Amino acid sequence: MRIFFWFALLPFLNFGQGQNDSLKSYLSPREKKIADQYNFIEIQCNQFQFFDTVNPNWEHLEQELQEMISTKSGKLNFYHIGGSHLQADIYTHDFRTFLQSNWPGLSGERGLVFPFNLAHTNNPSNYNFSSPNSWKGYRSVNQRPEDLDYGLSGAAITCSDSIVLLYFKHLRTAVKPPYNRLRVYHNTGLFPYDLNFGDQELLVTEVAYFPELGYTEINFSDHLDSLDLMFTKNIAEAFEMELYGIEFLNELPGIRYTAIGINGASLPTYLANNNFSRDLELSPPDLFIFSVGTNDAHCSYEAFSPKTYKENLEKMIQLVLQSNPKCAILLTVPNDDYYKRKYPNRNTERQREVIFQLAKTYHTGVWDFYGIMGELGSSLTWKNAGLMQADYVHFTSTGYHLKGDLLIEAFKKALLNENQF
Repeated sequence: MRIFFWFALLPFLNFGQGQNDSLKSYLSPREKKIADQYNFIEIQCNQFQFFDTVNPNWEHLEQELQEMISTKSGKLNFYHIGGSHLQADIYTHDFRTFLQSNWPGLSGERGLVFPFNLAHTNNPSNYNFSSPNSWKGYRSVNQRPEDLDYGLSGAAITCSDSIVLLYFKHLRTAVKPPYNRLRVYHNTGLFPYDLNFGDQELLVTEVAYFPELGYTEINFSDHLDSLDLMFTKNIAEAFEMELYGIEFLNELPGIRYTAIGINGASLPTYLANNNFSRDLELSPPDLFIFSVGTNDAHCSYEAFSPKTYKENLEKMIQLVLQSNPKCAILLTVPNDDYYKRKYPNRNTERQREVIFQLAKTYHTGVWDFYGIMGELGSSLTWKNAGLMQADYVHFTSTGYHLKGDLLIEAFKKALLNENQF
């Protein structure tokens, strides 16, 4: 067990500027190792910043988390949205692995997943969907047919076959929370399919269809860790199935951490998803992390509007708080990048100013990854160290895992004490 004695000295129920100052002098053993290996990283910036002495939603989250850990009961819903950095689900899965393996008896839930590989785009490496059917894939970034109403996932696949087979299994992951409840997000309204679960059919206790909410929920008598699902169309007329994601649920205590990312996504992408709020309210968030912004500002200095960016980010914050007024929010400053691979992107600094302003207004936390990297032009240094790809936007696998380590350490300092490690 690792003991972080410094945490005993921290005022955990006071998320204010004083806490930020006290953390600047503390580095965890993992952070010291990172600093020794990559001396260009501003490791002292790796903390969640707060801009007020009173941050009630974060205080509430801290209390709920401590109670869940001490009683081994209850469930917390964490959401994290972004673009391609999250669709790959590398550093976010590192964070998920920590959240679902650090405390015995608190395995949590896998939450919402989407079959990106069936949509013919890159899929996270920690799970796989397969199907013998032919699917069309749609992303809300650049494909918005009138008959598709995107939800939380921001993506969809469609199939017109009378019999549709779908399989799911975990891959290369240390955390595999079982499920005994399944939520399939599909067409709103008419959904003319009977569901069958192969060898798992004997365990089905209830199938409930919610046409106005666009999902079907299935309960099982035992826990499962894979899926064997068949849809059989029960009408003669032609019908195109729309699938927006599958949510794996259970009654076990712990944290459900859902990472939502679409290549190229920006704030307007999520704001335009008609059923985003509807889906979010089915499992309201206790913590919501915004890592959206790279695509909003990946343009010339003249083309970027801080005012528009602020308006969009504020709308998203308000949307989340409508689903749960007590939800803690973490705003992350985008990473440094190069525009057209040759111009250091000065818009990120302007985004940071907007994020700090909104953090003060809404009492959110801020994870300043731009500052951690070293600010303007630092992505070149990260690339030369093998942490960033040649596009100066995306990280290498090593870089993403490093980002995951930094997020975990910042989370520890903000919310946990030495008794939890």
